[in-house]
Amino acid sequence: MSDTLQHLGTTPVLLCAAEGEPLRGEQDALDLIGNASYQGAEWAVVPAERFEDAFFQLHTRVAGDILQKFVNYRVGLAVLGDISRHTDASGALRDLVRESNRGTHTWFVTDLDHFGELLARTAR
Repeated sequence: MSDTLQHLGTTPVLLCAAEGEPLRGEQDALDLIGNASYQGAEWAVVPAERFEDAFFQLHTRVAGDILQKFVNYRVGLAVLGDISRHTDASGALRDLVRESNRGTHTWFVTDLDHFGELLARTAR
């Protein structure tokens, strides 16, 4: 399976395949942002398994670097899947997830239904 552009409601979303290239840092984020933008997507939904463990270890700054690129280029990022093994090990990551999910640009979602709920909330 490859990355596919779909519309959830009226929002164009790039749904990334689980077996794609891992996101290791800023350049990988820029490549994904470029692909999403080229296809007209406002959001990229990326399975959590595409991120290396360093992303979930905030002291590495990988997450901050990647998230900042998405903000700078105005493409929303949703990390899709169960990341509880990471949040169980890090209070700072739990805080990041909670605060991100209150916002409008980066979300950590368990499934596409959860993503759709957050998307609908921001459309109001």
